[in-house]
Amino acid sequence: MSASVSTVLAFGLLLTACGGSGEEGRQVAQKCDGSLSSAAVGALETVLGTKEFQWGGTGLERTAKALIDDQAVVGRAPGVPPMCKVAPAAGDRFRIDVHFQLYQDADLYDDGTKWTAQGRHLYGMGRETSTDNKTARVFVECSGPQLKGSDKEPALVEGLLEFDKPIKGAYPANTPATREAYLTVLHSVTLAVVKKLGCEDDAGLPEKPVFEERKWRGEQYRPRPVPFREGPPRQSRPSVLGRQSSAVSPPPSPRPGTAGTGAGSSRG
Repeated sequence: MSASVSTVLAFGLLLTACGGSGEEGRQVAQKCDGSLSSAAVGALETVLGTKEFQWGGTGLERTAKALIDDQAVVGRAPGVPPMCKVAPAAGDRFRIDVHFQLYQDADLYDDGTKWTAQGRHLYGMGRETSTDNKTARVFVECSGPQLKGSDKEPALVEGLLEFDKPIKGAYPANTPATREAYLTVLHSVTLAVVKKLGCEDDAGLPEKPVFEERKWRGEQYRPRPVPFREGPPRQSRPSVLGRQSSAVSPPPSPRPGTAGTGAGSSRG
């Protein structure tokens, strides 16, 4: 199985001046191989600040085929160009790209690092989903008849959304609105890909994106163990029951008629 693939999927022919809302928005989604939900089109409007886009890419069919081929390759597969490219129609150099590739367990983020402090947030979709204001990533496990060997070990498929900006440009603010917009687009496209691949249970993806944040493993509360400190030995305390006085009791008085009687004395 290929460990590193650069399979990028773009949604079909270049479309210019495509409105993103209402009937025009539905037409855009249809021309993008049905990969974009209406919510995803609206999210693109939010991130790119326009309702008119340019679209380009290789298409859903080619991306799915590339992943299937890469799964059957031993070693590093060549991959194909990015799957999805979305840019403002006005010619701005800002762009959203969506890529798909196979991954290894070592590519997962949740390695004990406190990523939230670095601006990257974890969400409950697939095997692992996270985003900041630069990239969003979703890692899933896919088992299906089209993917070689996935009946024994699931194919590991990663979806990556990147905000491509010019050198002097700026990324959108790292706010919940930005992160949720990224996740909406990436979830929509990834769901279309796993359905095309025939993944069982849609590779664990829900029908709608999940925005509930989770804590990274390195940020979860773990109570510290109390260190053991050896002190002086504890003195045993006598039980209340059967407690005896420390004073010495006097010997018992001899019975009458026995005083001075030795061991060899005889009774009279």
